[in-house]
Amino acid sequence: MPTHATASATPDSCHHADGSTRPPVIRTDILIIGAGPVGLFAAFQAGVLGLKCELIDVLDRAGGQCTELYPEKPIYDIPAVPGCLAQDLVDRLLEQCAPFAFPMHFNERANGLAEVAAMPAAEHTPGHEHAHRLLVTTDTGKRFNVAAVLICAGAGAFAPQRVALPEAAALEDRHLHYAVRDTARFAGKRVVVAGGGDSALDWALALRKTAARVTLVHRREGFRAADGTVAEMRAAVAAGEMDFVVGMLGALKTEGETLAGVDIRTRDDTVSLPADELIALYGLVSEPGPIAHWDLDMRAGRILVDTSTYESSRRGIFAAGDIAFYANKQKLILSGFHEAALALRRAYHYAFPEKALVHVHTSNNATLKEKLTHA
Repeated sequence: MPTHATASATPDSCHHADGSTRPPVIRTDILIIGAGPVGLFAAFQAGVLGLKCELIDVLDRAGGQCTELYPEKPIYDIPAVPGCLAQDLVDRLLEQCAPFAFPMHFNERANGLAEVAAMPAAEHTPGHEHAHRLLVTTDTGKRFNVAAVLICAGAGAFAPQRVALPEAAALEDRHLHYAVRDTARFAGKRVVVAGGGDSALDWALALRKTAARVTLVHRREGFRAADGTVAEMRAAVAAGEMDFVVGMLGALKTEGETLAGVDIRTRDDTVSLPADELIALYGLVSEPGPIAHWDLDMRAGRILVDTSTYESSRRGIFAAGDIAFYANKQKLILSGFHEAALALRRAYHYAFPEKALVHVHTSNNATLKEKLTHA
Protein backbone atom coordinates (compact mmCIF):
# COMPACT_ATOMS: atom_id res chain seq x y z
CA MET A 1 0.00 0.00 0.00
CA PRO A 2 1.32 3.48 -0.80
CA THR A 3 2.60 5.20 2.27
CA HIS A 4 2.42 8.60 3.87
CA ALA A 5 5.83 9.84 2.76
CA THR A 6 7.80 12.43 0.86
CA ALA A 7 10.53 10.29 -0.63
CA SER A 8 10.78 12.35 -3.79
CA ALA A 9 11.45 15.65 -2.06
CA THR A 10 14.36 17.59 -3.45
CA PRO A 11 16.69 19.58 -1.15
CA ASP A 12 15.27 22.98 -1.93
CA SER A 13 14.57 24.35 1.53
CA CYS A 14 14.42 28.08 2.13
CA HIS A 15 15.99 29.80 5.14
CA HIS A 16 14.36 32.90 6.61
CA ALA A 17 15.90 35.83 8.43
CA ASP A 18 14.62 34.49 11.75
CA GLY A 19 16.51 31.24 11.25
CA SER A 20 13.44 29.15 10.41
CA THR A 21 13.48 26.79 7.43
CA ARG A 22 10.62 26.15 5.04
CA PRO A 23 9.94 22.54 4.11
CA PRO A 24 11.80 21.36 0.99
CA VAL A 25 10.00 21.50 -2.33
CA ILE A 26 8.75 18.09 -3.45
CA ARG A 27 9.42 17.77 -7.18
CA THR A 28 7.44 15.22 -9.16
CA ASP A 29 5.63 14.88 -12.48
CA ILE A 30 1.99 14.87 -11.37
CA LEU A 31 0.24 15.93 -8.19
CA ILE A 32 -3.07 14.13 -7.68
CA ILE A 33 -5.44 15.98 -5.38
CA GLY A 34 -7.81 13.47 -3.82
CA ALA A 35 -7.12 9.85 -2.84
CA GLY A 36 -10.58 8.45 -3.47
CA PRO A 37 -11.22 5.70 -6.05
CA VAL A 38 -10.57 7.96 -9.05
CA GLY A 39 -7.41 9.40 -7.52
CA LEU A 40 -6.10 5.92 -6.72
CA PHE A 41 -6.78 4.64 -10.23
CA ALA A 42 -5.11 7.79 -11.59
CA ALA A 43 -2.00 6.92 -9.55
CA PHE A 44 -1.98 3.46 -11.14
CA GLN A 45 -2.34 4.96 -14.60
CA ALA A 46 0.48 7.39 -13.90
CA GLY A 47 2.71 4.47 -13.02
CA VAL A 48 1.73 2.61 -16.17
CA LEU A 49 2.72 5.66 -18.24
CA GLY A 50 6.02 6.03 -16.44
CA LEU A 51 5.05 9.20 -14.61
CA LYS A 52 6.05 9.95 -11.04
CA CYS A 53 3.22 11.23 -8.88
CA GLU A 54 2.27 12.07 -5.34
CA LEU A 55 -1.20 12.24 -3.82
CA ILE A 56 -2.64 14.56 -1.21
CA ASP A 57 -5.97 14.32 0.59
CA VAL A 58 -7.62 16.43 3.24
CA LEU A 59 -8.81 13.26 4.99
CA ASP A 60 -6.62 11.10 7.20
CA ARG A 61 -6.64 8.04 4.91
CA ALA A 62 -7.33 6.97 1.35
CA GLY A 63 -10.81 6.17 0.07
CA GLY A 64 -12.68 9.46 -0.15
CA GLN A 65 -16.46 9.21 0.04
CA CYS A 66 -16.35 5.42 -0.26
CA THR A 67 -14.43 5.13 3.01
CA GLU A 68 -15.82 8.09 4.93
CA LEU A 69 -19.50 8.05 4.00
CA TYR A 70 -20.55 4.58 2.86
CA PRO A 71 -17.85 1.90 3.30
CA GLU A 72 -20.45 -0.88 3.42
CA LYS A 73 -22.51 0.33 0.46
CA PRO A 74 -22.58 -2.23 -2.38
CA ILE A 75 -21.33 -1.05 -5.78
CA TYR A 76 -22.46 -2.88 -8.90
CA ASP A 77 -21.32 -0.77 -11.86
CA ILE A 78 -17.56 -1.39 -11.93
CA PRO A 79 -16.67 -3.32 -15.11
CA ALA A 80 -15.85 -7.00 -14.50
CA VAL A 81 -16.77 -6.67 -10.81
CA PRO A 82 -20.34 -7.99 -10.39
CA GLY A 83 -20.56 -6.39 -6.95
CA CYS A 84 -18.39 -5.28 -4.07
CA LEU A 85 -18.56 -3.07 -1.01
CA ALA A 86 -17.26 0.47 -1.37
CA GLN A 87 -14.38 -0.19 1.05
CA ASP A 88 -13.50 -3.37 -0.81
CA LEU A 89 -13.19 -1.34 -4.00
CA VAL A 90 -10.83 1.08 -2.25
CA ASP A 91 -8.75 -1.80 -0.90
CA ARG A 92 -8.44 -3.34 -4.37
CA LEU A 93 -7.40 -0.01 -5.89
CA LEU A 94 -4.78 0.44 -3.19
CA GLU A 95 -3.47 -3.02 -3.97
CA GLN A 96 -3.45 -2.24 -7.69
CA CYS A 97 -1.34 0.91 -7.38
CA ALA A 98 0.87 -0.44 -4.56
CA PRO A 99 3.67 -1.68 -6.90
CA PHE A 100 4.51 1.94 -7.75
CA ALA A 101 4.74 2.97 -4.07
CA PHE A 102 3.68 6.54 -4.77
CA PRO A 103 3.77 8.71 -1.62
CA MET A 104 0.44 9.79 -0.16
CA HIS A 105 0.12 12.84 2.07
CA PHE A 106 -2.96 12.87 4.29
CA ASN A 107 -4.51 15.70 6.33
CA GLU A 108 -3.31 18.06 3.60
CA ARG A 109 -5.51 20.62 1.83
CA ALA A 110 -4.31 22.16 -1.44
CA ASN A 111 -4.21 25.91 -0.88
CA GLY A 112 -2.01 27.98 -3.18
CA LEU A 113 -1.18 27.64 -6.85
CA ALA A 114 1.53 29.52 -8.74
CA GLU A 115 3.25 29.16 -12.10
CA VAL A 116 7.02 28.72 -11.98
CA ALA A 117 9.81 28.22 -14.49
CA ALA A 118 11.14 24.71 -14.87
CA MET A 119 14.76 25.87 -15.13
CA PRO A 120 16.77 29.10 -15.35
CA ALA A 121 15.68 31.26 -18.28
CA ALA A 122 19.00 30.78 -20.09
CA GLU A 123 18.37 27.03 -20.25
CA HIS A 124 14.90 27.21 -21.74
CA THR A 125 14.50 25.54 -25.11
CA PRO A 126 12.34 27.71 -27.40
CA GLY A 127 8.95 26.17 -27.98
CA HIS A 128 9.32 23.55 -25.27
CA GLU A 129 6.47 23.27 -22.82
CA HIS A 130 8.76 22.36 -19.92
CA ALA A 131 9.42 26.08 -19.31
CA HIS A 132 6.14 26.04 -17.40
CA ARG A 133 5.60 24.21 -14.12
CA LEU A 134 3.24 24.62 -11.21
CA LEU A 135 3.91 25.11 -7.52
CA VAL A 136 1.14 23.87 -5.23
CA THR A 137 1.23 24.64 -1.51
CA THR A 138 -0.84 22.98 1.19
CA ASP A 139 -2.32 24.26 4.42
CA THR A 140 0.53 22.64 6.39
CA GLY A 141 3.23 24.34 4.30
CA LYS A 142 4.20 21.49 1.98
CA ARG A 143 5.20 22.59 -1.53
CA PHE A 144 4.97 20.54 -4.73
CA ASN A 145 6.72 21.54 -7.96
CA VAL A 146 4.93 19.62 -10.71
CA ALA A 147 4.38 19.50 -14.45
CA ALA A 148 0.63 19.06 -14.02
CA VAL A 149 -2.11 18.75 -11.40
CA LEU A 150 -4.98 16.27 -11.59
CA ILE A 151 -7.87 17.19 -9.32
CA CYS A 152 -9.86 14.11 -8.28
CA ALA A 153 -11.54 15.73 -5.30
CA GLY A 154 -14.99 14.21 -5.77
CA ALA A 155 -17.62 16.69 -4.70
CA GLY A 156 -14.85 18.87 -3.29
CA ALA A 157 -12.71 18.80 -0.19
CA PHE A 158 -14.36 17.20 2.80
CA ALA A 159 -14.57 19.17 6.00
CA PRO A 160 -16.12 18.17 9.33
CA GLN A 161 -19.55 19.50 10.18
CA ARG A 162 -18.70 21.92 12.95
CA VAL A 163 -20.38 22.74 16.24
CA ALA A 164 -22.51 25.85 15.71
CA LEU A 165 -22.11 27.37 19.15
CA PRO A 166 -20.42 30.72 19.91
CA GLU A 167 -17.87 29.14 22.25
CA ALA A 168 -16.80 26.46 19.77
CA ALA A 169 -14.27 28.27 17.55
CA ALA A 170 -11.96 29.23 20.40
CA LEU A 171 -11.86 25.62 21.65
CA GLU A 172 -11.14 23.91 18.32
CA ASP A 173 -7.97 21.82 18.19
CA ARG A 174 -7.49 22.23 21.94
CA HIS A 175 -10.60 20.87 23.68
CA LEU A 176 -13.01 20.51 20.77
CA HIS A 177 -12.07 17.83 18.24
CA TYR A 178 -13.58 16.71 14.94
CA ALA A 179 -11.38 13.63 14.69
CA VAL A 180 -9.39 11.49 17.08
CA ARG A 181 -5.69 11.54 16.20
CA ASP A 182 -4.16 10.41 19.49
CA THR A 183 -6.14 8.50 22.10
CA ALA A 184 -3.48 9.20 24.73
CA ARG A 185 -4.52 12.85 25.00
CA PHE A 186 -7.90 11.72 26.40
CA ALA A 187 -6.42 9.53 29.13
CA GLY A 188 -7.95 10.34 32.52
CA LYS A 189 -10.22 13.02 31.00
CA ARG A 190 -13.99 13.50 31.11
CA VAL A 191 -14.95 13.12 27.46
CA VAL A 192 -18.22 13.91 25.70
CA VAL A 193 -18.68 12.35 22.26
CA ALA A 194 -21.46 13.92 20.14
CA GLY A 195 -22.90 12.09 17.14
CA GLY A 196 -24.92 9.07 16.08
CA GLY A 197 -22.91 7.38 13.35
CA ASP A 198 -20.37 4.58 13.36
CA SER A 199 -17.45 6.91 14.14
CA ALA A 200 -19.14 8.41 17.20
CA LEU A 201 -20.09 5.05 18.67
CA ASP A 202 -16.76 3.43 17.83
CA TRP A 203 -14.76 6.19 19.53
CA ALA A 204 -17.06 6.36 22.55
CA LEU A 205 -16.58 2.64 23.04
CA ALA A 206 -12.83 2.78 22.47
CA LEU A 207 -12.23 5.76 24.77
CA ARG A 208 -14.20 4.30 27.67
CA LYS A 209 -11.09 2.22 28.37
CA THR A 210 -8.83 5.29 28.39
CA ALA A 211 -10.84 8.26 29.62
CA ALA A 212 -11.97 8.87 33.18
CA ARG A 213 -15.57 8.93 31.90
CA VAL A 214 -17.18 8.93 28.47
CA THR A 215 -20.65 10.26 27.68
CA LEU A 216 -22.22 9.74 24.27
CA VAL A 217 -24.71 12.43 23.22
CA HIS A 218 -27.12 11.99 20.32
CA ARG A 219 -30.33 13.78 19.42
CA ARG A 220 -32.43 10.62 19.35
CA GLU A 221 -32.48 6.99 20.45
CA GLY A 222 -31.91 5.70 16.91
CA PHE A 223 -28.44 5.57 15.35
CA ARG A 224 -26.86 5.56 11.89
CA ALA A 225 -24.46 2.82 12.90
CA ALA A 226 -24.04 -0.93 12.57
CA ASP A 227 -26.46 -2.94 14.70
CA GLY A 228 -23.62 -4.76 16.43
CA THR A 229 -21.97 -1.47 17.43
CA VAL A 230 -25.24 -0.09 18.80
CA ALA A 231 -25.77 -3.27 20.82
CA GLU A 232 -22.23 -3.04 22.21
CA MET A 233 -22.78 0.58 23.20
CA ARG A 234 -26.05 -0.18 24.99
CA ALA A 235 -24.41 -3.07 26.82
CA ALA A 236 -21.58 -0.79 27.93
CA VAL A 237 -24.09 1.76 29.23
CA ALA A 238 -26.04 -0.94 31.07
CA ALA A 239 -22.81 -2.16 32.66
CA GLY A 240 -21.96 1.35 33.86
CA GLU A 241 -18.88 1.61 31.64
CA MET A 242 -20.09 4.79 29.91
CA ASP A 243 -23.12 7.10 29.74
CA PHE A 244 -25.62 7.98 27.02
CA VAL A 245 -27.77 11.12 26.91
CA VAL A 246 -30.47 11.84 24.34
CA GLY A 247 -30.28 15.51 23.44
CA MET A 248 -28.38 18.22 21.58
CA LEU A 249 -25.44 20.44 22.47
CA GLY A 250 -26.81 23.64 23.98
CA ALA A 251 -23.74 25.46 25.32
CA LEU A 252 -20.07 24.95 26.08
CA LYS A 253 -18.89 26.10 29.49
CA THR A 254 -15.35 27.35 29.81
CA GLU A 255 -12.94 28.35 32.54
CA GLY A 256 -10.52 30.73 30.91
CA GLU A 257 -9.45 28.97 27.72
CA THR A 258 -10.30 25.51 29.05
CA LEU A 259 -13.46 23.51 28.51
CA ALA A 260 -15.21 22.83 31.82
CA GLY A 261 -18.59 21.43 30.85
CA VAL A 262 -21.27 20.91 28.26
CA ASP A 263 -24.97 21.76 28.48
CA ILE A 264 -27.25 19.26 26.76
CA ARG A 265 -30.76 20.28 25.70
CA THR A 266 -33.05 17.32 26.22
CA ARG A 267 -36.73 17.10 25.38
CA ASP A 268 -37.75 18.19 28.87
CA ASP A 269 -34.81 20.03 30.41
CA THR A 270 -31.15 21.02 30.19
CA VAL A 271 -28.52 18.64 31.53
CA SER A 272 -25.11 19.96 32.53
CA LEU A 273 -22.21 17.56 32.12
CA PRO A 274 -18.66 18.15 33.37
CA ALA A 275 -16.27 17.76 30.46
CA ASP A 276 -12.60 18.25 29.70
CA GLU A 277 -12.79 17.28 26.04
CA LEU A 278 -15.56 17.32 23.41
CA ILE A 279 -15.40 15.16 20.28
CA ALA A 280 -18.03 16.17 17.71
CA LEU A 281 -18.52 13.54 14.99
CA TYR A 282 -21.44 14.85 12.97
CA GLY A 283 -20.11 13.70 9.61
CA LEU A 284 -18.55 15.54 6.71
CA VAL A 285 -19.66 18.25 4.32
CA SER A 286 -18.09 18.92 0.94
CA GLU A 287 -16.86 22.27 -0.33
CA PRO A 288 -14.62 23.35 -3.24
CA GLY A 289 -12.15 24.88 -0.79
CA PRO A 290 -9.23 27.04 -1.97
CA ILE A 291 -9.38 25.41 -5.44
CA ALA A 292 -12.34 27.70 -6.09
CA HIS A 293 -9.85 30.60 -6.16
CA TRP A 294 -7.46 29.04 -8.67
CA ASP A 295 -8.90 31.04 -11.59
CA LEU A 296 -10.56 27.98 -13.12
CA ASP A 297 -13.77 28.09 -15.14
CA MET A 298 -16.20 26.50 -12.69
CA ARG A 299 -19.91 25.70 -12.78
CA ALA A 300 -21.73 25.30 -9.46
CA GLY A 301 -18.53 24.29 -7.68
CA ARG A 302 -17.35 21.90 -10.39
CA ILE A 303 -14.50 22.35 -12.87
CA LEU A 304 -15.36 22.77 -16.56
CA VAL A 305 -13.09 20.53 -18.66
CA ASP A 306 -12.35 19.81 -22.32
CA THR A 307 -13.54 16.24 -22.89
CA SER A 308 -10.71 15.43 -25.30
CA THR A 309 -8.11 15.86 -22.54
CA TYR A 310 -10.07 16.65 -19.34
CA GLU A 311 -7.93 19.75 -18.97
CA SER A 312 -9.48 22.77 -17.30
CA SER A 313 -9.44 26.35 -18.54
CA ARG A 314 -6.01 26.71 -16.95
CA ARG A 315 -3.05 25.03 -18.60
CA GLY A 316 -1.71 22.01 -16.72
CA ILE A 317 -4.72 21.67 -14.40
CA PHE A 318 -6.91 18.63 -15.07
CA ALA A 319 -10.02 17.28 -13.35
CA ALA A 320 -11.56 13.81 -13.17
CA GLY A 321 -14.40 12.29 -11.18
CA ASP A 322 -17.39 14.07 -9.70
CA ILE A 323 -15.63 17.45 -9.61
CA ALA A 324 -15.25 17.48 -13.42
CA PHE A 325 -18.07 19.16 -15.37
CA TYR A 326 -19.04 18.81 -19.03
CA ALA A 327 -22.16 18.18 -21.10
CA ASN A 328 -23.79 14.81 -20.38
CA LYS A 329 -21.46 14.21 -17.43
CA GLN A 330 -22.32 11.03 -15.54
CA LYS A 331 -21.32 10.93 -11.87
CA LEU A 332 -20.07 7.37 -11.90
CA ILE A 333 -16.78 5.99 -10.62
CA LEU A 334 -16.16 4.29 -13.96
CA SER A 335 -16.54 7.66 -15.72
CA GLY A 336 -13.85 9.06 -13.43
CA PHE A 337 -11.53 6.19 -14.35
CA HIS A 338 -11.89 7.07 -18.05
CA GLU A 339 -11.40 10.80 -17.43
CA ALA A 340 -8.25 10.23 -15.36
CA ALA A 341 -6.73 7.96 -18.00
CA LEU A 342 -7.15 10.54 -20.76
CA ALA A 343 -6.06 13.44 -18.56
CA LEU A 344 -2.78 11.73 -17.73
CA ARG A 345 -2.00 11.09 -21.39
CA ARG A 346 -2.16 14.82 -22.01
CA ALA A 347 -0.29 15.59 -18.78
CA TYR A 348 2.51 13.28 -19.95
CA HIS A 349 3.41 15.83 -22.64
CA TYR A 350 3.84 18.52 -19.99
CA ALA A 351 6.15 16.27 -17.99
CA PHE A 352 8.11 15.00 -21.04
CA PRO A 353 7.61 17.43 -23.92
CA GLU A 354 10.55 15.96 -25.80
CA LYS A 355 9.12 12.42 -25.79
CA ALA A 356 6.37 10.86 -27.83
CA LEU A 357 3.90 8.81 -25.81
CA VAL A 358 3.56 5.46 -27.52
CA HIS A 359 0.61 3.39 -26.37
CA VAL A 360 1.59 -0.10 -25.26
CA HIS A 361 -0.79 -2.58 -23.67
CA THR A 362 0.32 -3.50 -20.15
CA SER A 363 0.33 -7.18 -21.09
CA ASN A 364 2.88 -6.44 -23.85
CA ASN A 365 5.22 -4.38 -21.69
CA ALA A 366 7.60 -6.90 -20.16
CA THR A 367 9.11 -4.51 -17.61
CA LEU A 368 5.74 -3.24 -16.45
CA LYS A 369 4.25 -6.74 -16.38
CA GLU A 370 7.13 -7.91 -14.18
CA LYS A 371 6.60 -5.01 -11.81
CA LEU A 372 2.86 -5.53 -11.50
CA THR A 373 2.95 -9.32 -11.12
CA HIS A 374 5.89 -9.58 -8.73
CA ALA A 375 5.39 -6.52 -6.52
